[in-house]
Amino acid sequence: MGNSVSAAEIIASEITHRGDGVRNPHHAMDYKGKEPPPECPMHDKNSAKTVLRECPVNHSDEVNPLNMMPPANQKPSPGQPFPLPTDRQVSSIPKVTEDGGKEFWVYPSQQMFWNAMLRKGWRWKKGDIEQKDMADIIRIHNANNEQAWREVLKWEALHYKECQNPRLKSFGGKAKDYSPRARIRSWMGYELPFDRHDWIVDRCGKDVRYIIDYYDGGVVDKDYKFALLDVRPAMDSFDNIWDRMMVFYMRWKYELFQKDSKAEATD
Repeated sequence: MGNSVSAAEIIASEITHRGDGVRNPHHAMDYKGKEPPPECPMHDKNSAKTVLRECPVNHSDEVNPLNMMPPANQKPSPGQPFPLPTDRQVSSIPKVTEDGGKEFWVYPSQQMFWNAMLRKGWRWKKGDIEQKDMADIIRIHNANNEQAWREVLKWEALHYKECQNPRLKSFGGKAKDYSPRARIRSWMGYELPFDRHDWIVDRCGKDVRYIIDYYDGGVVDKDYKFALLDVRPAMDSFDNIWDRMMVFYMRWKYELFQKDSKAEATD
């Protein structure tokens, strides 16, 4: 990854229990000069029974183009200091299927995430991470994705008449490829996001690209959320540009209404 300390190591070693909650593994000071967190390994679920479809092509060294991840590895790694669960949580994010069936993306297990960290170059050392910390890592990972999908649905509500069942088709991480908006914000003195994902949403047959910038939000809350998400459709089509203009206008109108209401209340 280009650094002696990988993002996975930072995530694992920084998540610890405290009396006031869980420490934020993505605090800005922790990432100075280091790589952001690795991309999210997610797979899918068959509506009748759980089917973990790994790589579309049956080769063990292939990478799944839908999530840019290698096939799932549920086996303990050599020298692993403690066993980890292999159960996986089904997300609320619907998945595009070839037959149109209703399926949902499935989050990685603790064992899969551990193996993913090893692939990123992290090596466990005594005192770095405990068995219980992996559960928190998974909860934070899953909470971030659920939060991102809820934000996507707010935008998709603008097209409810056109499509009532948007689904996530694919996604990928672009941590070092900062969006124009993130760069402009940094020129204004704001911090850069610690991660970026691009999600392709299927709007009933139409592909819509969303950009998600993840900013440090401080201490992890009781629901394992800490990131401040900036979710919006990419400005790569007229419809997306129009949606962003409409939302900008609605926000401006709402803020103006709020100011007028406060002014009347003080008269």
